[in-house]
Amino acid sequence: MTGYDVLAEVYEWLISDAKLPPAEFAASFDDVLNLLPSNAHVLDCSCGTGQLAVGLAGRGMQVVATDASEAMVRRTAELSEEFGASVRAVWANWEELPDHFQDNTFDMVFCVGNSLHHAAGATGRGAALESMSRLLRPGGRLVLTSRTWELVRARGSRLEISDRLVRRNGRDAVVVYRWEIAPHWEEEHHIEIAIAQVDSTGLVLVRSELLSCWPYRYEELEVELHRVGLQTELSTFDLEAENYMVVASKV
Repeated sequence: MTGYDVLAEVYEWLISDAKLPPAEFAASFDDVLNLLPSNAHVLDCSCGTGQLAVGLAGRGMQVVATDASEAMVRRTAELSEEFGASVRAVWANWEELPDHFQDNTFDMVFCVGNSLHHAAGATGRGAALESMSRLLRPGGRLVLTSRTWELVRARGSRLEISDRLVRRNGRDAVVVYRWEIAPHWEEEHHIEIAIAQVDSTGLVLVRSELLSCWPYRYEELEVELHRVGLQTELSTFDLEAENYMVVASKV
């Protein structure tokens, strides 16, 4: 599992305008949140800078947020304080989750923002899904979003430079992705993400991080979910769409 400790300081440039406000981020999952009582116990796993966790807490849910990056957890705690939200932020990777929480604790677990591909291969991915499944109550749901890796790999190694400036905190930045696509699915791939901020004097400050990832086919994900006792209720997978969501319930 890789870091995001550098990108944590500028991560808001990677969040869309529509999802930057915590309430709006949570609202993007209204369809699944409507299945929960208002005081549900929810885990936001791989929470990033906390927009979803804070948005869920704002709805009266009891929220825990975890991430493998200590810097991300710190920023989540800061955002929670800013909004006066009650969010317990914990520094932990997927495999460590059972060390922090009892089995059958949560009504819903979120693993969103294209996080699962950072688990190291099929073994790491299976361990991550097993940990999340253990923490769900019977009938509880895992909500997972993912890139469509079939599309990503088909495009090959490349450089993607945003065609517009992104403004956050009064500063503009250009977002750059550099993809290193390995020859085979099971091999380690890399994404380098750079945020090039431009200040009022024209100076450019670049923060970048090279991240490891292990892509997977949708059909593999389905098998792995079933293997850890999760049954798919909803899937938006489409080979022509950039991303998809899967909602799977614990049998």
